[in-house]
Amino acid sequence: MNIKFSRYKLLDDFKKVCFFLDNNYNLETLNGYLLKPFYEYAHTHDEFNHKLSHLKRLAIPTSIGLLFNTMYNVVDSFWAGKLSTDSLASLALNFPLYLLVISLGVGFSAASGALIANAIGAREVLKSRKYLSQSIISSTLFSLFIAVLFLIILEPIFILLKAEGPVLKGAIDYGRVIILGMPIINLVPVLSSALSSRGDTKSYRNILIIGFLLNIGLDPLFMYALSLNEAGVALATVLIQFISLLYLLYKVIKIDGLKELKKEDYIPEKEYIKEIVEQAVPATANYVTMSLGTFVITWFIAAFGSNAVAAYGAAIRVEQIALVPAAGLNVALGAMVGQNNGAKKIDRVIISYKLSLLGGFIVMIIILPPVLIFGQQIIGLFTNNKDVIRMGYDYLLLQGITFYSYIILFQSNALLQGIKKPRLIMWMGLYRQILAPAIIFYILCFALSLEERGVWIGLIFINWSSALITLAWTLRKLKKL
Repeated sequence: MNIKFSRYKLLDDFKKVCFFLDNNYNLETLNGYLLKPFYEYAHTHDEFNHKLSHLKRLAIPTSIGLLFNTMYNVVDSFWAGKLSTDSLASLALNFPLYLLVISLGVGFSAASGALIANAIGAREVLKSRKYLSQSIISSTLFSLFIAVLFLIILEPIFILLKAEGPVLKGAIDYGRVIILGMPIINLVPVLSSALSSRGDTKSYRNILIIGFLLNIGLDPLFMYALSLNEAGVALATVLIQFISLLYLLYKVIKIDGLKELKKEDYIPEKEYIKEIVEQAVPATANYVTMSLGTFVITWFIAAFGSNAVAAYGAAIRVEQIALVPAAGLNVALGAMVGQNNGAKKIDRVIISYKLSLLGGFIVMIIILPPVLIFGQQIIGLFTNNKDVIRMGYDYLLLQGITFYSYIILFQSNALLQGIKKPRLIMWMGLYRQILAPAIIFYILCFALSLEERGVWIGLIFINWSSALITLAWTLRKLKKL
């Protein structure tokens, strides 16, 4: 009994704080929707320990893998910064393009993961195998089509973003290689989702760690030894993604229930393609709007010089590292919700969601302080330009206010995808990434003359308004299950 009490001592403290806030500030939502039900469930249901253990088992390997994936991008920025500030700006300009490239993979990954998990929960093994094979062929065909389109419009996009001279050349060299590798890049998350939907998040973690280690050597080899500069960074990425694809394909073939895939399973079937696309469109659209939103951000920032663009590119890498555990919770929650929704165990869906929100809150308390304290030193790893460091650190300080809004968005989107009601994700992405930024950034940057700081401040309002609307919508959907 004493051991159990000790286990929940921290939770008791949370409860006391929660009731204090309720009594003094009438914050019923905090207590009523998150901490109080979680507290009561923890003390009255043995299943709590099982769900917490399952969440940790899925989230921790994913978070470790995503940390190395983010560090992979940090390595790219590090070597580009060593080449020149222009090279760092070239990679920053490609960030929204890269989001566009992987949007298909993310969409088909979310779709296949949710559908496979639901099929597994309903014990429909044949369907789970079909969803995987049809997701693979769909992702490949769509990627080839989009790659051709991107190659045509690549240079005009960078010119629109005010790139010129060495920055323009570097951006085009990098972008062309990434686009040519698009089919490979987008198949990796699809195969990963097939594994995570069955509880295997370790395989993806392993290949992300291996990819990070390979990138440390391949980036300088291609950039300097082979004199490929920015194109060398992209070539290293495509090669590592190809190695990742082979490894994950090997793991998928070994899985019981999926290893019986045959050639005829890859012939497109209208029924499955339609269902996959219906699930993939909202997630893909969300990522497309995210990339377009990054284009919007970059367009506004570019008005204040290449240093501002480089600062944003460096700071966002640091922010990505801080958000890695939240992304791990997101993947874990998606798998848990999908299986429990398929098995019609709605109570487990609800407690998993609340656990992920509380876990994200704890992540914020642990991670945010060191990021804010050592932000200048971290950005200084990419460049010694004092203006870039100053602007980048200013971004981190202001974005610290928005940290938990990302967690709410991540977990709510994962739940909506898992219960197969992802439509809001697309519309909220349109608001958060395009409509609101276009208006708010213009007012703050130009009308109020806040320059690049107007973008940093505008993101606070945009992200929090999006998070609160999404949270309210998600709670409404949960009540209807």
